[in-house]
Amino acid sequence: MNLTELEKLAQSGEKIAMLTCYDATFAKVMELAGVDMLLVGDSLGMVLQGAENTLNVSMHHMTYHTKSVAAGAPNTVIMADMPLGSYEHDDEAAYKNALWLIRSGADLVKFEGGGNKVKTARYLIERGIPVCAHLGFTPQSVNQLGGYKIQGKTDESAAKIMADAIAMSEAGVSFIVLEMVPAALAKKITESIKTPTIGIGAGVDCGGQVLVIQDLLGIYSGVSGKNPSDFKIPRFVKNFLHETNSIQYAISGYVHAVKNKTFPAQEHSY
Repeated sequence: MNLTELEKLAQSGEKIAMLTCYDATFAKVMELAGVDMLLVGDSLGMVLQGAENTLNVSMHHMTYHTKSVAAGAPNTVIMADMPLGSYEHDDEAAYKNALWLIRSGADLVKFEGGGNKVKTARYLIERGIPVCAHLGFTPQSVNQLGGYKIQGKTDESAAKIMADAIAMSEAGVSFIVLEMVPAALAKKITESIKTPTIGIGAGVDCGGQVLVIQDLLGIYSGVSGKNPSDFKIPRFVKNFLHETNSIQYAISGYVHAVKNKTFPAQEHSY
């Protein structure tokens, strides 16, 4: 399936199942399990490098892992994150970095934020780079946001996320990721725009879902060097490996649950 076919699938109403992926071995397993789209996320800074956040991930890290994932899943749509510092200040630099990811095997790139980032999205799209916008909680802004907190709880915050989603949709982005926003707001956004939404901690009514693979398998326990017993599992996470005791079946179970709208359940939503 290519990106155009996947966009049509999403617009037809079928839920999109996406997972993060950082290497060829997992990419192959995910492709065989029917995952629709793989996200080479800057979350690798946390789950692979052991850092507290994503802020030190570089373009070299992202292109290396994008090449690895593309090698393992040649028939699956691949999205790659643009890391902090690669797109915010200069549209031409953003284009060059996005092109680097595309040439490394990505089908589209994702970056965080709305507002003036709409202009950046339009700049890339006009030059042939498909884009996914990331709204709500944006991990690269964790320090400005005061930590890992739900976004869109106030009327003002919700209105801004809605306005950014509409603007990004009108700019022509292929998908919009909504992270850690109230399910009611995500549902309203999804119904208000043509662009398919993909939720993480945003309720079942988004056009699709994404999880970090280490969360799906229940093996991420926080920052390297800290006591795992101190780690608080995010509300939107479900351990699918616990139900199957098989990585392949856990991933297949996730795909099935997303397609059948049984994940996320109310207990995984805000």
